[in-house]
Amino acid sequence: MRRPARTLLFLTAAILSLTGGRATAADRPDVVVFLIDDMDWRSASIYGGKDVPTPNMDRVAADGMTFSYAFVASPSCAPSRAALLTGLDPMRNGSMINHARPKADIKRWPAYFKELGYETAAIGKTAHYAQVTEYGFDHVSHFKYHEDTCIQAAVDWLAARKSDKPLCLLVGTNWSHVPWPKESNVSPDAVEVPANQIETPETRAALSRYDAAVSNADRDLGMVYDAMKKHLKPDTLFLFSADHGAQLPFGKWNCYDAGMRTPLVVAWPGKIKPGSRSDAIVSWIDFLPTCVEAAGGTPPGSLSGRSFLGVLEGKADRLRDEVYLTHSADGIMNNYPIRGVRTRDWKYLRNLDPDAEHHTHIDKGVAIDGKTFWDSWKRAAENDPKAAATVARYHHRPAEELYDLRSDPSELHNLAADPAQADRLAELRGKVDAWMKDQGDKGLETEKTIAPPRARAAAAAR
Repeated sequence: MRRPARTLLFLTAAILSLTGGRATAADRPDVVVFLIDDMDWRSASIYGGKDVPTPNMDRVAADGMTFSYAFVASPSCAPSRAALLTGLDPMRNGSMINHARPKADIKRWPAYFKELGYETAAIGKTAHYAQVTEYGFDHVSHFKYHEDTCIQAAVDWLAARKSDKPLCLLVGTNWSHVPWPKESNVSPDAVEVPANQIETPETRAALSRYDAAVSNADRDLGMVYDAMKKHLKPDTLFLFSADHGAQLPFGKWNCYDAGMRTPLVVAWPGKIKPGSRSDAIVSWIDFLPTCVEAAGGTPPGSLSGRSFLGVLEGKADRLRDEVYLTHSADGIMNNYPIRGVRTRDWKYLRNLDPDAEHHTHIDKGVAIDGKTFWDSWKRAAENDPKAAATVARYHHRPAEELYDLRSDPSELHNLAADPAQADRLAELRGKVDAWMKDQGDKGLETEKTIAPPRARAAAAAR
């Protein structure tokens, strides 16, 4: 009787060795990624936000690991999501300006999981709206602008799903993207005005409505999390994050932390210690290799991103020493190229065209984009020197910026001209130089080739 047992043991070991430690594709964990749109990381109660409760974010954090230093690759929707879905920096995948698509020959998220036997689905805003139809998911739906029925659609789809394959599901809510809800349970008088904003009644009203949008995002997160627990396997890997900061001055479309730093929580029963926190520095380009490795695959070394599976499993406490930052343009509304590097304690930014004025939808758009409270800033600037300085800083940036994030987390005091920081400036400048060279990024020369035609014409005229 012992010989068949030994034979069975041998065969089992052989199968496991060929399948990365899992006997069949069906034994791989389900993977669910939930993406929030335009959310400042500081808004969540898990990061100290006090304006609006985010109980579902709290709940996922209690089940998993919260990251204190998570960043996106670019502070606008299309480049940020393309970086996530390719594991490549924007310059390498070709999606640098908003609305741009990754290069057609680049391998994308669904392909990695299909090779591992997964069914793949994307519901809601996961890539940049209709671009998601080009990524190769098995199922795609509800990707139009503020198609807010997407969350219930995702819940219903999970309930009706019959496949016995492991599932890799991406769900994206369009909250907290503008237009924000007209009504809010948060009083404008009660909101906390960030240090980099000008306090006016219109600003407070806008922040109150933004808080209502964050509340909607938290509600959507809870709906998907509950559906996942009900319909998928107990060992499902669940990750949620936001694609960049809120549509506020110095947030979205900027490489300050208000634009680049993002919430990130990962829960994985039996693998991640509940209620844990990590100070490891991670980027959205790291999500693909991490999820692939968690699913039993081997992420290629050619990716820009790195797997932080070891951090999730408590086997490592660090991943990288810095993240690199890039912004290019969002059509003619915003054409202000930036490169930078962010370490744990310092930020270096290079404004490639400092003679140009910085503009975004906020000051060039319509009321729902932020024009109402921006106009109140301009009125305040007429009589308030501090407000005038903030408006001027929004439009005009120096060639280089350097911030000590320990003493200046709001990035208000540029130390690039401080002789005491000359060595640090040179070090971080050198890092950006080397990174751009490695990317094949020629800076402003590159920007002029990818900018929209009208923006290229305006740049040539300067």
